[in-house]
Amino acid sequence: MKEFDIVIVGAGPGGYVAAIRAAQMGAKVAIVEKDKIGGTCLNRGCIPTKALYYSAGALTAARRAGEFGVTVGEVKFDLGKAVDRKNDVVKKLVGGVEQLLKGNGVETLRGSAFVESPGKVGVTKSDGTAEEAAAKSIIIATGSEPAMIPAFNIDRKSVLTSTEMLDLREVPKSLLIIGGGVMGCEFATLFSAFGSSVVIVELLPTILSTEDKMVSRTILKRYKELGVTVLTEVSVESVTVEEGRVKTRLKDGREFVTEKVMVSIGRSFNSTGLGLEAVGVNMDKGRITVNEKMETSVKGVYAIGDVTGKMLLAHVASTQGIVAVQNALGKDTAMDYSVIPAGIFTDPEIASVGLREKDAEEKGVPVKVGRFPYAASGKALGMGETEGFVQIIADPGTDKVLGCSIVGAHATDLIGEVAVVMKTGAKLKDIAETVHAHPTLPELVMEAAEDAHGTAIHKIGRKR
Repeated sequence: MKEFDIVIVGAGPGGYVAAIRAAQMGAKVAIVEKDKIGGTCLNRGCIPTKALYYSAGALTAARRAGEFGVTVGEVKFDLGKAVDRKNDVVKKLVGGVEQLLKGNGVETLRGSAFVESPGKVGVTKSDGTAEEAAAKSIIIATGSEPAMIPAFNIDRKSVLTSTEMLDLREVPKSLLIIGGGVMGCEFATLFSAFGSSVVIVELLPTILSTEDKMVSRTILKRYKELGVTVLTEVSVESVTVEEGRVKTRLKDGREFVTEKVMVSIGRSFNSTGLGLEAVGVNMDKGRITVNEKMETSVKGVYAIGDVTGKMLLAHVASTQGIVAVQNALGKDTAMDYSVIPAGIFTDPEIASVGLREKDAEEKGVPVKVGRFPYAASGKALGMGETEGFVQIIADPGTDKVLGCSIVGAHATDLIGEVAVVMKTGAKLKDIAETVHAHPTLPELVMEAAEDAHGTAIHKIGRKR
């Protein structure tokens, strides 16, 4: 039996980052993976969706070329070629991670893991043979999968999850998406750009319900321009496949017949079949219960990423992985969720970090708010990207930045500036007094900070 300091189960963005960091710290590490290195993020989530997002962006840019004085011929789109490009991107990144693991001396064990005891992991290979690995510490990083809701008759051919949507090679003429959350809205953006007639059905009063109202209103306005139908406060009664098409009946009696249906409601946690219950690991509805050190209820067993049900984001999994490794190797580190930026790749993009204005209102937290529109930015005007705004909120007493929401071009890049400000405990005045290059999009953040103080130059607002 091979012996390791740490055995990590799952090689997604939580597991492989944890493995590399542990190796950097001098530990002997093994990582167990039954599927592809990189997990959901690299293979079925973050990376492939963004590759297709930029195919959609290139298509949209070609259609708009005339606005910029560029004459092009007939614009055509080949989803099959876009998928091939997506697969190449994924292959390169997965190969890169494999080389990083190898280069750091991490041993990769291929197969399905089973925790036999707090210090031993069994691995069943694809050929049925098994091996065991002893470990001082075990980290569970098995992630999550799209929830397979029986009522929706998901057959992976006509009624699909996000996984199957990524491998379609022909654009469906019509697509109904059940669920108006992040994933549902991202795919609505993609396939409406590709040429599908898209309908979103959402149970809640609005799509993207976790975001501020101004954010969701901006996206709704854009969907209206694109011809995407959004139905809210309505539930699905039945989904049936009839003669190669899908009939979706809503509980209010309306029916839609579409070529494809995508189900984008919830995730299921990959915690079963690992033997965790038998060794005493506490769980709650499939989520592995952990403390701020990423420790489970069993000494020496840690859990990170989606399977903990904390924040289902790749960069959160990676950070949790580093925290778990540091604690496993004798340091004392706690996970901090207060400054976690997040991005949504709709058109325009959405990004946020920290407190949202609606959350402040609900909690009764007093804040001062600064806003600045893309339409007042010279760079945004030159780019032809005038939709959206930056909204930044701060403590009125200390001027410390509490949060930010951005909707607009490159929002997911811009949010990084605010995240650094918040992490360092800086203030609105620190953003406002930092010289920003002109003309650039980060000036939007600066002017939003100025607006909170009533001093924005390029916006007529409150007087001091």
